[in-house]
Amino acid sequence: MANMPRSFLQVAATEEVASPLRVVQIEGLAILKIIKHCKEFSPALVTGQLLGLDVGSVLEVTNCFPFPIREEDEEIEAEGANYQLEMMRCLREVNVDNNTVGWYQSTLFGSYQTVELIETFMNYQENIKRCVCIIYDPSRSNQGVLALKALKLSDAFMELHRKKNFTGETLREKNLSWVDIFEEIPIKVSNSALISAFMTELEADTPVTRCDYDRLQLSTSPFLERNMEFLIECMEDLSMEQQKFQFYYRSLSRQQAQQQAWLQKRRAENAARKASGEDLLPEEDPSNPIFKPLPEPSRLESFLITNQISNYCNQVNGVAGQSFSRLYLMKALHEE
Repeated sequence: MANMPRSFLQVAATEEVASPLRVVQIEGLAILKIIKHCKEFSPALVTGQLLGLDVGSVLEVTNCFPFPIREEDEEIEAEGANYQLEMMRCLREVNVDNNTVGWYQSTLFGSYQTVELIETFMNYQENIKRCVCIIYDPSRSNQGVLALKALKLSDAFMELHRKKNFTGETLREKNLSWVDIFEEIPIKVSNSALISAFMTELEADTPVTRCDYDRLQLSTSPFLERNMEFLIECMEDLSMEQQKFQFYYRSLSRQQAQQQAWLQKRRAENAARKASGEDLLPEEDPSNPIFKPLPEPSRLESFLITNQISNYCNQVNGVAGQSFSRLYLMKALHEE
């Protein structure tokens, strides 16, 4: 039997089901712009706009431009918004991709998992269904690694964040833990054939470059020290969050004890009223302060701190492993 032609509504319904995002493909020129902008203003944190196309399961980043340094003044913020619109209009006039696909930002020692990042994601999600944030860490890149990663919020976390409900019961129902907040998307660097050919011509004949020697530096103390300092601060913040929950549970148990005492007193009073033939009193009094439910603290902050601790530990583990490899290499060279 021949295939029947599909109607427009059937095609539209099929198109609405978008394939999940698998890869973020970035042009080499866009990466160089991001690195240049972040390193010029380091250690200050900077941000910028990502432009490109959303094609199937691939998010293509073909261009970017930096944002002005933000200040709290409302007039300066309005000028920044006008600057973004003007930049996108100019790019459109010269036939450059001007579709917003996310933003990039710099970070210091991987300290990027904050409430502000989540709020920015949610604001972008109102207009762009699939957007990413490119995180670049100049301090980590100085250790011989291109510290560039693409992040997005998980769908389950965004659904929970819209409800603004991060209680322990809700998190258990959704089976959501601290590792389910962000999703890291693989990055693929893409260059045109002409650029690849030009880079091949520029490649030096010598097999060893200055960058190769820089990777053999044995000094990693400053990086490790700062990571340990930030890690200790995060542990202190997590301890404070735990104290909030301990205080909440102590208050909750104290309130439950008061409720039980009040209920026993009311039942004894009702037993006496029943014996004397009087009307019984209700066993619940909403106007009584002891029956007012205590608000449970949000677990979002503790989740983010736990995520940040895990990130610091991974960085320390990675740098320490590389340092041991260099030390063993230098030991072998000295023995020869």
